[in-house]
Amino acid sequence: MAEEIKQESYQAFLQEKEKEWESLCRRCGACCGAYDDPCVHLKKNGDKTYYCEIYPDRLGLRKTVSGEEFRCVPVKRIIRTYWKNGHICPYKKILSGRWVEQSSNV
Repeated sequence: MAEEIKQESYQAFLQEKEKEWESLCRRCGACCGAYDDPCVHLKKNGDKTYYCEIYPDRLGLRKTVSGEEFRCVPVKRIIRTYWKNGHICPYKKILSGRWVEQSSNV
């Protein structure tokens, strides 16, 4: 019984950490090609932010608007690579040490 509670508590902890990580994203769409050849599943909101219409099932082989195939992977796998306007990505800022919690320029 105690082991089961520990497992549930650990799962809840992991889910909370995932929510925190996901909340860092500013929905700029840069990592999904918004500024060059976007994924066909990347959509723009009225407030000029972006979202993936298949986000929970996004990982795997996908296509860009121009028809190029690519493999969608978690951002942590590509965070140290280059993409156009990647400098505005909060994940990249955190890893480079440029993150300022109070900043509205994230």
